[in-house]
Amino acid sequence: MTTLDFWYDFASTYSYPAAMRIEALAAKKKVALRWRPFLLGPIFVEQGWKNSPFNIYPVKGRYMWRDMVRICAREKLKLKVPDPFPQNSIHAARAAMALAPEKRAAFSKAVYHTAFAEGRDISSRAALAPILESMGLHASHVLEESARDPAKLALRMETDEAKRLGIFGAPTCVTEDGELFWGNDRIEEALAWAVDKR
Repeated sequence: MTTLDFWYDFASTYSYPAAMRIEALAAKKKVALRWRPFLLGPIFVEQGWKNSPFNIYPVKGRYMWRDMVRICAREKLKLKVPDPFPQNSIHAARAAMALAPEKRAAFSKAVYHTAFAEGRDISSRAALAPILESMGLHASHVLEESARDPAKLALRMETDEAKRLGIFGAPTCVTEDGELFWGNDRIEEALAWAVDKR
């Protein structure tokens, strides 16, 4: 089966609607998704940014949030701006890496719902515990594993791989032949390329 890598950061606004819709779109195309959380922060730092570009450039930020209102209305998703924005996503990403791959999609969508539909905190391990429990998982075990070196190293390696691929933002889809598609509005094109290689 053809695969598509879905790269995302839990602090990324546009990754929220992307995560909520990509599974159904991929299933229609018979494309297997690989959910690949990573950290945008180190990539932004290399670009000279110490904050989200949506905070650095207020005009861009105002546009983004209005755009998110439109997108979420279209996709019938709730939207509540988290405070602060962006949230620290490192613990959520490490927890995702500590999970078996087949659990990663459900966890990721639940984290996005908590952050962007409910506007609640996802920045600490304690904040992630109810999400894991709601999935029927042993939260303390997952969070203990997420704090260990294997999960930390796995996330670091994913972030390094994202840099190697030339990923500069989230969400980004990468096809088997290395084609990059950046943005929630490029998912359909990414899937079409994944299937037809064109």
